[in-house]
Amino acid sequence: MLVQQDIYKKFVDACAAKAKTIKVGPGIERETKMGPLVSAEQRDRVVKYQGIGKKEAKVAAGGGVPKQFDKGWYVEPTIFYDVDNSATIAQEEIFGPVMSVIPFKDEAHALEIANATPYGLAAAVWTRDIYKAFRVTRSLEAGIVWVNHMQPTMLEAPWGGYKMSGFGRELGHWGVEEYLETKQIYVNLDEAPIGWY
Repeated sequence: MLVQQDIYKKFVDACAAKAKTIKVGPGIERETKMGPLVSAEQRDRVVKYQGIGKKEAKVAAGGGVPKQFDKGWYVEPTIFYDVDNSATIAQEEIFGPVMSVIPFKDEAHALEIANATPYGLAAAVWTRDIYKAFRVTRSLEAGIVWVNHMQPTMLEAPWGGYKMSGFGRELGHWGVEEYLETKQIYVNLDEAPIGWY
């Protein structure tokens, strides 16, 4: 998460306060807002990254495993701040409830940070300036970019990433094209050969 320096502290504080209200528990319980991870292996992987993050940055919220469950693969929603973009927790995919917050000075700095990653599946831009939104979305190296929201997609829209986030596109006619071989065919309907050979 890249946050402009002007609002950085306020943003980190608000996120940390919100993270502390997230009810962790079994998905079958109505009040649960965050369930367990898919396996013990994935929980251990996320816990490993929490440990790495504690050495690389500061903890605003979480950073551990809830103690109240005898079974299930739970981790606390975790927010790290003052993260350097070269940090492991900023450059590797964690696939767990861990957020790394990185400050930026201006638009150019934000783009430099955002594109300095081997991945490029998706990005989101939050701004009231629509011209800035268009400039930034054109410059981001990501297969899908949301403006002032995130996660929705249409089945008929292309889905896929840049760089190590894959090649080609799924969904819509782009997805069908992945299964086709394109061939170029010219047919001369005149009995005389074309004059250039």
